[in-house]
Amino acid sequence: MTRPADGQEPVLITAAAPSYNDQLAARKRKYMIMMGMRFPCLILAGVFYQTWWLALTLVAISVPLPWMAVLIANDGPARKKEKVNRYTPDKTKIESGTHQIIEGS
Repeated sequence: MTRPADGQEPVLITAAAPSYNDQLAARKRKYMIMMGMRFPCLILAGVFYQTWWLALTLVAISVPLPWMAVLIANDGPARKKEKVNRYTPDKTKIESGTHQIIEGS
């Protein structure tokens, strides 16, 4: 999709979901940010090894980050809650017209 000449973003006028490529790019970005947070936590834990409680806290933060990053990256977009338009007959309405009665012998 090309951008307009004036540099403005097009206005979204539908309720369509973002494209698959846009969703994938956003999930990759989240994954990279979370995995990028792990390396500094481990480095800082090594820097603050003399303050044991701070080093332990930083290591404890860095341990579940890969697991959480994978869960978030593999998570799809939330489903929209839409009201489905279904036909519901009026139960109080009585049939109009005459009906032929078949009598048994």
